[in-house]
Amino acid sequence: MPEITDRRVLRIAAPIVLSNATVPLLGAVDTGVVGQMGMAAPIGAVGMGAIILASVYWIFGFLRMGTSGLAAQAHGAGDTAERGAILIRALAVAGVAGAAMILSQAGIVRWAFRLAPASAEVEALARDYLDIRIWGAPATIALYAVTGWLIAVERTRGVLTLQLWMNGLNVALDFGFVLGLGWGVQGVAAATLIAEWTGLALGLWLCRAAFARAALRDRARLLAAAPLRRMLAVNTDIMIRSVLLQAAFTTFLFLGAGQGDVTLAANQVLLQFLEITAYALDGFAFAAETLVGQAVGARRPADVRRAAVVSSRWGAGGAVALSMAFWLAGPAIIDLMATDPAVRAAARIHLPWLLAAPAIGVASWMFDGIFIGATLTREMRDAMLVSVAVYAAALAVLLPAFGNHGLWGALMVLNAVRGLTMARLYRRAEAAAYSQSPRPLPAASAGEA
Repeated sequence: MPEITDRRVLRIAAPIVLSNATVPLLGAVDTGVVGQMGMAAPIGAVGMGAIILASVYWIFGFLRMGTSGLAAQAHGAGDTAERGAILIRALAVAGVAGAAMILSQAGIVRWAFRLAPASAEVEALARDYLDIRIWGAPATIALYAVTGWLIAVERTRGVLTLQLWMNGLNVALDFGFVLGLGWGVQGVAAATLIAEWTGLALGLWLCRAAFARAALRDRARLLAAAPLRRMLAVNTDIMIRSVLLQAAFTTFLFLGAGQGDVTLAANQVLLQFLEITAYALDGFAFAAETLVGQAVGARRPADVRRAAVVSSRWGAGGAVALSMAFWLAGPAIIDLMATDPAVRAAARIHLPWLLAAPAIGVASWMFDGIFIGATLTREMRDAMLVSVAVYAAALAVLLPAFGNHGLWGALMVLNAVRGLTMARLYRRAEAAAYSQSPRPLPAASAGEA
């Protein structure tokens, strides 16, 4: 295992940060091209359709994190056969999940429009959009596994290449299908569908080292009960943890809506600051996943500590830089995103919470990465249970007393408690390196990517 250095952390993190920076661009282009049609309904239909699919796909985010932690450990142990088997198993899960989504499309759409009804015209256009996009479900879910595997083996430049290809092709096809051929909402959906499947093809090529002929033929390894049980346990814990986190943010949004339209709009603007923070710090959390996972697999507790310290140091530096950037540019960013004077004023009043958010939340993001690498997913789940319970208590106390300030304060409490609860359990990450059962180094592994 190579030495864990600042340079190595940056080599892993930088492509992820750049990759994340391209994500908001695609949504803006999708909205912009249908906006050229001169009607409101297509914009609403694309937005609603994308949100419906994103909400369902989000459930399968565990496949990215679970694959990353397990594959990083196998990589650190030098077990290239198991490293490849982990990806193949994850792709099999993705295929089944994608097929299930296609088969249950009607129910998903019906449930979504019951929760968020729209006009007849918007619903009809959104159904046209979803009828096309749903065929990309197997590819989109499989890409979670591909991304996790590439992160685990430190090939984050491959993740950046993949993201640039998909988003670049999607944007080009958006212009061609919508503005050139006049396909409207269906053109946006078709562009995304093609980008998803070609992205999966590129991703599988980038992961080609996992598909050695011997690995594909080794059915006993692929179907071994112990790794399958471990994969199920890890992914189930992550899914429960993620559902709890999403429930907390959904509660924040709903309670914000009860504060009035101006406050709701201001909160939506300020949540973009949190999204920027998450995108920026993800790179360092992913570096922690990779390096901690490899150290656990190699059974090197000292390297677990070194990986946690070096990656967290960069994460903390990034949090400070973000807080300074929000302090200097926050008002200008607010003015760019909102034109209503009342919304701008409300957002400025609550901006100090976002100046503090990166510093308060960085520990929770970094410990997420550390615990995923060590596959301490049960601990992540339990820490989230405690954090959400404290968050609910904070809401009960702070919201009636301080209104929207209390709402933001409770959200800061959630992130602070997440970091503190996992910090108390950190030693288990180092202990995981001691508890790994020895794995022999396969003779054929030398030179494999």
